[in-house]
Amino acid sequence: MDLKDLSALNLARAIKRGEAGVKDAVKISLEQIKKADGTVHAFLETDEKKIYDRVKEVEAGIRSGKYTGPLAGVPVAVKDNICTAGRKTTCASRILENFVPTYDAEAVKKLEQAGMVIIGKTNMDEFAMGSTTETSAFGITRNPWNTNKVPGGSSGGSCAAVAAGEAFAALGSDTGGSIRQPSSYCGVTGMKPTYGTVSRYGLIAYASSLDQIGPVGKNVEDCAALLEVIAGYDPKDSTSVQRKDLNFTDALKKDLRGVKIGIPKEYLSEGLDEDVKKALVDAVQLMSQNGAIVEFFSLGLVDYVIPAYYIIASAEASSNLARFDGVKYGFRSKEFEGLHDMYKKTRAEGFGEEVKRRILLGSFVLSSGYYDAYYLKALKVKAMIKKAFDDAFVKYDMILAPAAPSTAPEVGSSLQDPLKMYLSDVYTAGVNLAGLPAISVPCGKDRNGMPIGLQFIGDCFQEKKILQASYAYEQIRGEFPMAYKKEGK
Repeated sequence: MDLKDLSALNLARAIKRGEAGVKDAVKISLEQIKKADGTVHAFLETDEKKIYDRVKEVEAGIRSGKYTGPLAGVPVAVKDNICTAGRKTTCASRILENFVPTYDAEAVKKLEQAGMVIIGKTNMDEFAMGSTTETSAFGITRNPWNTNKVPGGSSGGSCAAVAAGEAFAALGSDTGGSIRQPSSYCGVTGMKPTYGTVSRYGLIAYASSLDQIGPVGKNVEDCAALLEVIAGYDPKDSTSVQRKDLNFTDALKKDLRGVKIGIPKEYLSEGLDEDVKKALVDAVQLMSQNGAIVEFFSLGLVDYVIPAYYIIASAEASSNLARFDGVKYGFRSKEFEGLHDMYKKTRAEGFGEEVKRRILLGSFVLSSGYYDAYYLKALKVKAMIKKAFDDAFVKYDMILAPAAPSTAPEVGSSLQDPLKMYLSDVYTAGVNLAGLPAISVPCGKDRNGMPIGLQFIGDCFQEKKILQASYAYEQIRGEFPMAYKKEGK
């Protein structure tokens, strides 16, 4: 039995049966990081002393019956915008390059309580602003399937780590598709839960009304199990929702009969790559043959998703990132004259180009004379998008969509054209504006062998429906290989 090939749940089962040790699992992840990460660069930090100290705790906890959960002993990666006590949390930005939080994010606490071992912090687009993991201040992450391609973003490090076999599962954050789009590019499964399902306490904010922590795994079952670990009400987060239906793995059944699925016609129009379209059509045929009822319909307002999303997200970012001023923590410019000069130089030197671009855009749309024309109008469009989804869910159990308009682009190509990069969120950002749950599952490859992701979108709090359907699809699709298996990587 090669432990590296096991899913997170199967690894935990092997540990529970005594067929593998926690140390063995961690060793496999660290060896793969040493082997692959010089090229892939999925991780920003892996502190081996802290990791092996934690291994001893977990082993003792499993023996004593403290850790009995389904993922106890599994190595997990955490995106570097999620706070970890005593370990650097940089948001891949120079302005926070030496920031060490004094507390754990609630999601991290839940990982620890479940007996999981945090293997390291993963690279990301700076402050989660980007769709390629190229805006990181600490170097780009590359796609394990083809290192000339990007892994997507902003959770590209987490998705690349799972695809490269460096972690058995990972946490990412999703503001406009930041888990689902890189999951599609890297051939892994990634999920954005309903807004408020996972606590945002300890998640360094980009756009507070849109951000949500979610799981990345090798398959749907791993994502469901990891979501069970991190979900739950948290009084420290004012947007946290009290829910009772958090047994997500109970929903996993291999049956698609009678499931009503809608596909927006707009999602198959101009701009969608032919290989992605073919993979989507093939997946639809497979589901139809297995009893799903699939129909095309008009969702409407699709052309307004990207403008509304970037206005709202940038406005919230300009407000949230005002705290990084060189006074309280983080980077401070060495040469300045007076307080205001220190603010300006610190922020000019500490933030990257993409972050500055979005802060400027956000400050502009919130400024006097433009607030009504842009920000208020974007909020009205957001409400209309939510209503369009609500109307669709009256008729359908879920909506099917591509996770991205194309497969992973070449390294360097997106940064030359920021607008093209923004448009790669066209199928994902609407889900965040409406606060919905969605999961991206691999559904095929393009002519160059790069993975393609299929997105199942559910109504609010209907994670179980999309998990059940995506799990059933995964069973009929058959096994999808991880990138590290390609050419013996």
